[in-house]
Amino acid sequence: MLHELYGAILEMGGHEVVANAYNGDEAVEIWSRMDDPPEIIIMDHRMPNKDGVETTKEILKINPNTKIIFASADTAVRNDALNSGAYSFLSKPFAMSDLLAGIEEMVAEC
Repeated sequence: MLHELYGAILEMGGHEVVANAYNGDEAVEIWSRMDDPPEIIIMDHRMPNKDGVETTKEILKINPNTKIIFASADTAVRNDALNSGAYSFLSKPFAMSDLLAGIEEMVAEC
């Protein structure tokens, strides 16, 4: 349900959502099969099969230039997420304006 909400808000903000994954393994699989992977990934921490930190590490191992916004209600993983290569960390719950501002900042750098 959150995927749909985030997707709708991102699209209203002028962004295209190209995929959704419901667990860490699926995220890595989908991302690695994409001919034109997205500029930015929004990564949650708590996922089945593989958490967000491990998923972030795997994706960045394949392409270290991938920009990942890490989002979690568990602020204890903030340092792990950033040390694993995430571009930024958002504490849940967060304002969608903060997410959109973070995306705009990242897109400007690309």
